[in-house]
Amino acid sequence: MANQEDIALMGHLLRRAAFGASRAEIEAKAAQGYNTVVEELLNPEAQPALEEDIVLRYNPVYNHSANIQTNVQQWVYSMINNPRQLQEKMSLFWHMIFCAGHSKIDSGEEMDRMVKMFREHGMGNFRDLLMRLSTSPAMMYYLDNTESHKVAVNENYGRELLELFSLGVGKDEAFNYSEDDVKACARAFTGWNNAPAYPPFPYGRSQWEFRYDPADHDDSEKTFLGETGRWNGEDVVNLVCKQPATARFLSRHLYNFFVADEVPVPSWRQTPPKDLAAIHAMEKAYFDSGYDIQAMLRVLLTSDFFKAPSVRYARVKNPAEMVVSILRMTGDHCGEVKPGLFDISEEPKFMGMDLMNPPTVEGWHTGHEWIDSGTLVERINFAAEYLGRTDLPGVQDMMNRLMARGQSLSAEAFVDGCSDMVGCLNITEDTRRELVTYAQRGGALRHGTAAERAEFTRRCSEMFQMLAATGEFQFC
Repeated sequence: MANQEDIALMGHLLRRAAFGASRAEIEAKAAQGYNTVVEELLNPEAQPALEEDIVLRYNPVYNHSANIQTNVQQWVYSMINNPRQLQEKMSLFWHMIFCAGHSKIDSGEEMDRMVKMFREHGMGNFRDLLMRLSTSPAMMYYLDNTESHKVAVNENYGRELLELFSLGVGKDEAFNYSEDDVKACARAFTGWNNAPAYPPFPYGRSQWEFRYDPADHDDSEKTFLGETGRWNGEDVVNLVCKQPATARFLSRHLYNFFVADEVPVPSWRQTPPKDLAAIHAMEKAYFDSGYDIQAMLRVLLTSDFFKAPSVRYARVKNPAEMVVSILRMTGDHCGEVKPGLFDISEEPKFMGMDLMNPPTVEGWHTGHEWIDSGTLVERINFAAEYLGRTDLPGVQDMMNRLMARGQSLSAEAFVDGCSDMVGCLNITEDTRRELVTYAQRGGALRHGTAAERAEFTRRCSEMFQMLAATGEFQFC
């Protein structure tokens, strides 16, 4: 049986590299061993894929859904139920970097195709992923490359590819690229366009298709990142991927998403990384593996800097993580299709994260910017509602585990047990003292009789809800 430290470390791993887990799953995974679980996460093909037959039976519109809400609902279902949890987590990671939104694309199905691309290729080779992004019809349209021509170049995609998708903006005294590089990059992507889609009426829109038009491509000589040639878009991607700045940019994003909150991306230009040694380790893995993202993730997840207790609650859960982790913890909508998922899939939007529709191509600012006076109330109310539902299997399991700790629990043992059940929560002494003081008003907790079990259930529900309202619960 795993000890408490193994359980706490496994809870940390499953919060970061997955969308959380029930207490039962955390303990079962801890018994497997940390390194074994890491390899399972890193090799999704060894895990069963999400079975979608029953979803399609209940929701046949999922096959070809034009509206954005249905596609968001389907994605949230996948986050909850996909056995390949790290693969699903990486689809969210890339969606937050390679930002494109329904507000302009106006096709839920195209947004779904982009998320599937992130899911299927997000743990592979970075060069391959950038190429797929650069031939994504949705991205070509979103960033106006469909409006870029040999005789009238549009620089939008070229600029964002360098600034937001790969190199990032360097320090004041040493930019990672110049305006001339942006212009050369944009010229290299001329001719990369979309085939005309059939009109949407009267039968509905057809899927977009990428099309390369050599007659519309600027095939002249270009100087890009210090190298001169008759570069096209593929050449640009090759040149971008071999830059040290790309390794740094990608490593910092991985650290920010999986380890600890950094300052918002626009401030990276002035602010050095929190843990430079960690960034160097991932940069080395990037080049040693030939730009392999899985290799970078392996270094990250097996490192001492990831396992350190100091980073276990150093990230504010983003809204998707908050919603999905609560459902996985409580067991609602896990392994079953039932009404109510639509409303749940809208919850991240109320918390500031409109899935498949980022506010700009820059995406969302993370960390403490997820929490303001409005979104914090939404987060607390959602978590408290579900953790207070003693009919849910995950909540029942947590209460049964608390009962197994003794026929009578003191206020201190009760508070410690509840905080342990909701994710080995690392509450401060001040928070613990307040919760213990409140629990002491009801005396010791017993469950020997039916009346005692009913009171025990009520107080567990109440304490779980109080923990959901703590500042510590907002972190993962």
